[in-house]
Amino acid sequence: MIGGIDITTLIAMLMVASTPVLLAATGELVAERAGVLNLGVEGMMILGAVGGFAVAVSTQNAYLGFLAGAVCGMVLALLFATLTQIFLSNQVATGLALTLFGLGLSALLGKSYEGMRPPATPRLDFGPLSDIPVLGRILFSHDWVVYLSLVLVALVWGFLRFTRAGLILRAVGENHHAAHALGYRVILVRFAALGFGGACAGLGGAYLSLVRVPQWTEGMTAGAGWIALAIVVFASWRPERVLIGAYLFGGITALQLQLQAAGYAIPVHLLSMAPYIVTIVALVLLSIAHRHGAQAGPASLGKPFHASS
Repeated sequence: MIGGIDITTLIAMLMVASTPVLLAATGELVAERAGVLNLGVEGMMILGAVGGFAVAVSTQNAYLGFLAGAVCGMVLALLFATLTQIFLSNQVATGLALTLFGLGLSALLGKSYEGMRPPATPRLDFGPLSDIPVLGRILFSHDWVVYLSLVLVALVWGFLRFTRAGLILRAVGENHHAAHALGYRVILVRFAALGFGGACAGLGGAYLSLVRVPQWTEGMTAGAGWIALAIVVFASWRPERVLIGAYLFGGITALQLQLQAAGYAIPVHLLSMAPYIVTIVALVLLSIAHRHGAQAGPASLGKPFHASS
């Protein structure tokens, strides 16, 4: 205990609080490394939240709920891919429209599910490991989605760094015309990257409604999708740094809850603002670093591609 705050509980809480944003940011990183800027992450997350919640409640099966959440996010992402890669619509405007569409549709679909409770998502049983002092509570007391998010970060890191497919994806993001000239199917690569990103965002949204806040509430993502986008920039488009950024955000979120529980005389509104303020400060510092030669985004990020151009 430090200042009335249980550090072990705080770290365990931050892993749970970070998971939705970590999943969404990991998926968005893959999309952006392929050269596509998708500002519709918030819309994909909220649609994944309501879709996952609805299926989980209807079937009383949390696993089907998570699957449905991932599918909802992927469908919305593929709609974005069709509009921006086939019809060459503006990526920024389309992403913003996607977010507004997701927020509106989720509010409509979720109306009949307000006040319901989803089926429980069980924690994984690690046997004696869960009883280890301190480490057992921190590392071996979570549900499978927390561990999946960590595995996904490791897999994306390995994929981008060591595989031929990862090299192709990075080439498409850096110079789509050169990649096309070499015979790589730029649009197909971007469709796959966006589909993966949408599934991750939808899964993150489903985690919000099924585990993090086990109920459906209109607008419950509360800017998590925008934070995920900011974390990708904060991480300089590197998977390992996405993990750090997401856990930083989750840590501040968990800390403000612990401070409220410990009875600190800090206005609740200031505590609620803290995670977002820290994210903005980190982005400002990073933009200063970029001016001094730090890694910037993929060269083709946000630029339209047409095979005949």
